Amino acid sequence: MNNNNYVIIGASGGIGRQLTLDLQAQGANLFLGYHTNQPPDQLLKSAHYSQIDARSFEQTIKFIADAKQRLGNIDGVVSLPGAILLKSPHLVSESEFDKLVDTNLKTAFSVIRAVGKLLKNSSTILMSTAAVHLGLSNHEAIVASKAGIEAMVRSASVTYARKSIRFNAIAPGLVDTPLSHNIISTPSSLEYSKKLHVTGKIGTPQDISNMIQFLLNSNNQWITGQIFTIDGGLSTTKK
Repeated sequence: MNNNNYVIIGASGGIGRQLTLDLQAQGANLFLGYHTNQPPDQLLKSAHYSQIDARSFEQTIKFIADAKQRLGNIDGVVSLPGAILLKSPHLVSESEFDKLVDTNLKTAFSVIRAVGKLLKNSSTILMSTAAVHLGLSNHEAIVASKAGIEAMVRSASVTYARKSIRFNAIAPGLVDTPLSHNIISTPSSLEYSKKLHVTGKIGTPQDISNMIQFLLNSNNQWITGQIFTIDGGLSTTKK
């Protein structure tokens, strides 16, 4: 991946931080997007970065255009924004649901829209969740916002095949990131979560970064329209 050009949206999160470091170590050129008041603290001087709210179609188009101007051809785009909401449906307020859908689903659509308009010969990777593939209590809202991403990946891979843009998604199990802090910070919840995974442990950002790097690699250009479940066996096995 030496000298390849990649865009990471959500670089300040747990997976985004790990992926940034991994790609930088391989000599990739990066344009990083973050949605906080300060850029990620691990950014190296060789990386370009900018604040973005990917829920905005206009901001996302501008961000991808700026990345092209800075880097030239874009070899891959990784979209990592996400939110978790674990509540029974009757306890979810309308504002909570709207915010979840905007953060998970609208950002993904916004990225697909911008990539389809501005790029070619590129790989785009979005994030789903393994919970889409099985029934888990109190996951109705999050799977509603993530299942649409998987459907969009399949459609977009056809729509933009003429531009040689590949679209794939990763559906993780529970991963140890700041996003999942409220779950894993409670010992009983952490132990329960570990037992759900046949490997007996939850995932790490490195587990997901490894798969993202595989999908970004141009040697794997025959892979498109696919969902890769990286979940320690959560969705397919049972102890």
